[in-house]
Amino acid sequence: MFEAFEKLPDDPILGLTTAYLNDSNPKKVDLGVGVYRDEQGKTPVFDAVKRAERIKLEKETSKTYTGIEGDPVFNEQIQKLILGADHPSLKDGRSCAIVGPGGSGSLRVGAEVINSWKPGANVWVSRPSWPNHIPLIGTAGLTMKEYPYYYEQAHQIRTDEMLGQISKLGSNDVLLLHACCHNPTGADLDMNHWKEIARLAQQNGFTPFVDSAYQGLGRGLDGDAEGLRYLAAAVPEIIIAYSCSKNFGLYRERVGALQIVTKNQTSTEAVRSHMKSVARRLYSVPPAHGAILVGMILSDPELKKSWAAELDGICTRINSLRVQLTDMLAKKGSRQDFSFVRSQYGMFSMLGLSVEQVQRLKKDYSVYMVNSSRINIAGISNSNIDYLTDSILAVI
Repeated sequence: MFEAFEKLPDDPILGLTTAYLNDSNPKKVDLGVGVYRDEQGKTPVFDAVKRAERIKLEKETSKTYTGIEGDPVFNEQIQKLILGADHPSLKDGRSCAIVGPGGSGSLRVGAEVINSWKPGANVWVSRPSWPNHIPLIGTAGLTMKEYPYYYEQAHQIRTDEMLGQISKLGSNDVLLLHACCHNPTGADLDMNHWKEIARLAQQNGFTPFVDSAYQGLGRGLDGDAEGLRYLAAAVPEIIIAYSCSKNFGLYRERVGALQIVTKNQTSTEAVRSHMKSVARRLYSVPPAHGAILVGMILSDPELKKSWAAELDGICTRINSLRVQLTDMLAKKGSRQDFSFVRSQYGMFSMLGLSVEQVQRLKKDYSVYMVNSSRINIAGISNSNIDYLTDSILAVI
């Protein structure tokens, strides 16, 4: 069988990491893969996570399987973090959640649940979006379509075209939205967008499917959830895939959640059974370690305060880097306007460079980014920003 296989190309983003690691240039800059890095270029472990791990190590008496739903404390606490403890869907018992193997696994479970509900249903994804959205969700059997989202030349959301397309969606359609810190553009929906999408969902009956992978990295924990919380209160049903990779620093632990809000408690219990059924046939039971840590942190006031403060520091640093990059390029006389970078949120932004310019940055200056010129803002530091801006100016 395997002699017929041909080698597939490397993932375009993860392949950049390999090229970066093999580059001998001491000034090399990695703006590719989407992980947070501190000023020293490291992806740190949160202090609250370290403390929770010590407590868990001391108290843990077994490594037996969790249930299919995963850690119950995590499931309770993560719903409150996502929607707010006083959200009407939580008070009414219309929401349920299960632990997923990262945000990706949670997206896939959500896709499988949708396909159980309406096989081959249309899932509309922003253009552009995270590159793995389409293969990850589409291979569940759903029909993937795109709606216009971003003017790459003007560096802004295509509001009229986006809402015009969304207004045509109906009951057989699912609308995938980024809760905050849009990947790859950094251009987030504002509250007027969220309110209009909520109105259209109420009117036309499509189902929102929200990917929340960066809560706390843009405008803070509550600011980044404002639009999602409004939408979840306005529509009868919503699907949310959540990741704890970035805001808890638990990348390799694969901690995520799938949360679904329905019209009533009876529907919620039915949906919960389908979520468990899908999880059982995909991976049986989820990873436990990271989810238990998140549950411990969110349910302990001292640990939660420590975690939130550290996350706020990360958010502040990312926003500061956006300002520094914009100001330094302008100060050095850039004829290209990069002011849009400072008005966006999260780890990503698209610089508006051509593929040729991106390739020249990699070949001549050892500056690594994907061909769309999407950069990871957190890859910038005080030690490389001068070299980085000089390199960008050299190719434009």
